[in-house]
Amino acid sequence: MANLTLVQAINLALIQEMEKDDRVLLLGEDVGNNGGVFRVTEGLQKRFGERRVVDTPLAESGIIGTAIGLAMAGLRPVPEIQFEGFLGPAYDQICSHAARMRTRTRGAFQVPLTIRVPVGGGIHAPELHSDSPEAIYAHTPGLKVVMPSSPYDAKGLLVAAIRDPDPVIFFEPKRIYRAFREEVPEDEYTLPLGKARVVCEGEQMTVVSWGASVVQCMQAIERSGRSIELIDLRTLYPFDMDAVEASVQKTGRCVIVHEAPKTCGFGAEIAARIMERCFLHLEAPVQRVAGFDTIMPYYKLELDYMPDADRIARAIEETAAY
Repeated sequence: MANLTLVQAINLALIQEMEKDDRVLLLGEDVGNNGGVFRVTEGLQKRFGERRVVDTPLAESGIIGTAIGLAMAGLRPVPEIQFEGFLGPAYDQICSHAARMRTRTRGAFQVPLTIRVPVGGGIHAPELHSDSPEAIYAHTPGLKVVMPSSPYDAKGLLVAAIRDPDPVIFFEPKRIYRAFREEVPEDEYTLPLGKARVVCEGEQMTVVSWGASVVQCMQAIERSGRSIELIDLRTLYPFDMDAVEASVQKTGRCVIVHEAPKTCGFGAEIAARIMERCFLHLEAPVQRVAGFDTIMPYYKLELDYMPDADRIARAIEETAAY
């Protein structure tokens, strides 16, 4: 076991997969010589060479288009997009080509592609550097969408994503890149995509979240003193509705927490599924704690925009009061 940050866990996963499978290669802006903007790929170009850790031009569409071609040719590319706001120029390549290629070719071609993307706010970054667009890609058939909340999960989920035969968007919550450490096995392991984790068990209420917001949820739950079950989805598509359903049928109450804007955020899909499958078990309306329906503000107001333990705690108390 090693006591690792999320950055270190991802770095270790990449090293082990590149050592195990010479089809795995990295490409992106500054991923080689500089080790990436957050130094996630630090040391990998020196270790594996410039042919397998490739510094690219500032051209997201070109990065993803090239990666799609490499994947169709039998490799397993892991491109990095520096910030989630830069996915826009690559949207057509991701959603019109990577996501559709298996269906378009009737299974003749697969696209085993893992797109690494730092996501979310909390680091005082400028515009287009702090958004949470996961719902857009979860709404795109043909893509898998992953967002870990801990170093242990990050390593196991990334290995599973790289080995998956279809395109995966692997969102990395930058707010917790170095926020804490966790014991992570140094041996290789995988965590199944589409399987949630019960962070803590409870009887009075269910809280559902993913990514960095899981940490805020834990703080709110500890403060509440109530018996609350926290579910970390880990994967947004496919997502583990069975785990959510089992928990809500037990507790009768649910609060959903995410950093993205509230309207049409992924929490709305979860709330709708709960209504479809758990309606007769509900003791209170499903509540959502989310970002506001505005552009993510600059750093002076950033923390006021993002759900924190205080807002989550208030939602817990309001839901418990029914």
